[in-house]
Parts: sequence; C-alpha cells; structure tokens
Amino acid sequence: MSTSAPRPEQRSATASIAYRDILSDDGTHLRAWTNDPDGVIDGPTVVLCNGLGTNPHLWPWLLDPACGIRVVSWNHRGVCGSDRPQDRRHIEVEHFVADGLSVMDHFGIGSAVLMGWSMGVNTAFEMTYRHPERVRGIFAMAGVPGDTFATMLAPLRVPRFVARALTVNLCRVAQYSGPITNPLVRRIPMNAQVVRLLGRTGFMFEVADEEAAAVGLKEFLTTPVDWYAKLALATSRHPRVRLSRINVPTLFVAGSHDILAGARDMASAAARLAERGRPTAYVELHGSHFIQLEQPERVLELLSDFVHGLDRAEHTA
Repeated sequence: MSTSAPRPEQRSATASIAYRDILSDDGTHLRAWTNDPDGVIDGPTVVLCNGLGTNPHLWPWLLDPACGIRVVSWNHRGVCGSDRPQDRRHIEVEHFVADGLSVMDHFGIGSAVLMGWSMGVNTAFEMTYRHPERVRGIFAMAGVPGDTFATMLAPLRVPRFVARALTVNLCRVAQYSGPITNPLVRRIPMNAQVVRLLGRTGFMFEVADEEAAAVGLKEFLTTPVDWYAKLALATSRHPRVRLSRINVPTLFVAGSHDILAGARDMASAAARLAERGRPTAYVELHGSHFIQLEQPERVLELLSDFVHGLDRAEHTA
C-alpha cells in the first residue's frame, strides 16, 4: 500500500486525536486517526472498525490517553474527510476490509484485536474470514457477522424478513431523497439538551456525558443522507460470514434494547462459535445501540480485560 504525499498532522483541540491522510489500495484517499498522537500510551493496540459513517468523537473515553488502549481507525469512504471512490457504483464490505488493512499497513500493525461497532462488526468478521493472519481477536459490539438488516427492530418483535424489507427500502428512499433532506439534517441543533431528549426515546438511553455525545452526533449529521444510505445498502448485501472459518477469540457485547442489531442474534452467533470449540463469550448490557456512550466504564473494562487476556494467553502459550 502506498500513502499520499505527507501533510501536516492535524489534531483536535478538544481531544487526543491525530489524523492522517492515506491511500487505500484502490487509490481512495482515507482519513485515518489514532488516539495516541505522541506515542505515550503504554498499552495494546486495537483497530476500531467503526459504525457506518461515524467518527472518533462517538468514543470520547477512548480519546483519553488514560484509557490504556492505543486505538487506530479510519473514517468511511466519503465521510468526515475521507474521499468518495472514483467508482461510486459498487461499494461493498470488502472495500471496508481493504481500507482497514491499508490503515493497519500505514501504522505498521501486523496483527491486532479488531473492535467492531454496529456495521463495523461486519467488517471485523469479514476481515478475519479473509485475512486471519492479521487478526488476534474480535471485540464485537452491537453488531452481527452479516445479514445485519434482518436483525433490526428485534425488540419490537418484527419478523426477520419484514425487518429486512422495511429497513432496506427505507435506505433506498433516503438515497433518493437525500438532496432534499441533507440541508434539514444539517440544521438539527445537536447539543446536550437534544441528546438528553434522545435518551428518553428508547432509541438511545441516557448517556454518561451528554456534551461529549453531542459532539460526535453533530459530526455524524454532516454525512450526506444519500451517501450514508448508499453505504448502508452496501452493508445490507453482506451475507452471514461462515463462522466455521473464524478461529480467533471473540467477545460479543450487546445492548438489551438495541433496535439496530438484535441482541438475540448476537447471542446466537456467540453460541454457534462456542459449539465449534472457539473461545467465545457473550455479554448483554442494559442499553441501546449506543452502549459505549451509555456505559463507557463497563465497555472499557470489558475491552481491557479481553485484550489483556489475549496478551496473557499468548505469552503463556
């Protein structure tokens, strides 16, 4: 993988983030980032396969060097500084995998634990399926290993085929209505008060830091609706990954009231891996799709225990 011409490193004024512009294998410019701009975190490295169209500010507790975890990630194509590919007709999860590998190569990471959130879980499992030598383990949070749209609306007890049809068609409508809705979405006054209201809807629960969550959600709203819908439709075509080919330790962390990734389906995937003798665990927390904002200390505890447990197991093997 080659990289673009060097540019001055950009840093956030409010968080410990360093952004780097790199090239993916097909020539698409990506905005990669790390929470360790000065190389001061004395801890394991985790590659974050982030939620679709999201940004580092939706992980405020990971942007504190005191978290003890070095995080490397990137913004999806066409999102928050990453360019759209030249061929915009065909985008698949396989492209996200290639982007993740390019980011790992840029940072000199041979293999690492993958942390997936939401649709990023698809990316993490697909990368493990295709490139097992690059993955030490999977921390899968609020997501399933493929066919994600069929698991949506699970707390509402909507049948799988109905859930898939509804959510896919909603994305199709959004793709064509985006030019009209984009200006309206950008005018949403995302702030702590709005986050507090969202926490009462059931779509999101009460978060630990409303102001920090507002920063991440406000940046998320800068993603054009039609482009986000196009990326979402790409993930809707991603079938279930063959779990028989997944041989790394895996931890599933689910939100009990998640309407975007059914906890029952996550538990089922964990059970199938366990039946095949894979080191697998499943944890269900009281929360929504945004459990990293609602229970940040617990999620960090689970992540830290998982990663350090792998280190100990490898050192004693």
